[in-house]
Amino acid sequence: MDREKVISRVELDYGLDDLAATVRRNRSYRRFDEGDPIGRDLMVCLVDLARQTASAANLQPLRYRVVADATVRDDVFGCLGWAGYLADWDGPEVGERPTGYIVVCCAGKVAPLTWVDAGIAAQTILLGASEAGFGGCIVRNFSDRLPEVLGIDPAVDEPLLVIALGAPRETCVLEPLGDAPDGIRYWRDADGVHHVPKRSLEDVLI
Repeated sequence: MDREKVISRVELDYGLDDLAATVRRNRSYRRFDEGDPIGRDLMVCLVDLARQTASAANLQPLRYRVVADATVRDDVFGCLGWAGYLADWDGPEVGERPTGYIVVCCAGKVAPLTWVDAGIAAQTILLGASEAGFGGCIVRNFSDRLPEVLGIDPAVDEPLLVIALGAPRETCVLEPLGDAPDGIRYWRDADGVHHVPKRSLEDVLI
């Protein structure tokens, strides 16, 4: 039996098939349907999921700013850089921009393990969004103006990540890394489909 069939059988045997589907559906989406906003209540619920996840030494340094207001959303959008591998793309147009943001911050000094906490929290938020029929993208490329836009003191709550959220308006597919035209770099085809190369299971098992 080939590896893919074994994985599918194990997922079913152990009740992992729903989780596996959510993980595979949870891609980095950068274009959204602004007519279907995510809403503040759902984003607060996603923060509640994140706060219950593991934290190094249980320090729980993360704080979250939920952005749903349209004016503040526009200001946050102006602070962000998008898709470094797509050199000819300046980011989503009006009508396809995120309808909400969760800004992950650190209360106090940022330690190396703070980034572990941030990654766990961000992935949990995106998995929850995916399960609810939405999607998003973790953005680390933002300007120094972001704290001012949010009305926070970076010496107290330093922004680490911006999670852009909304109803996806693009198709993202995974491709075998060996078939990718430019190594690990993602790309868009002529139909606007977003392709993401991934290493095989055999490549990552050591």
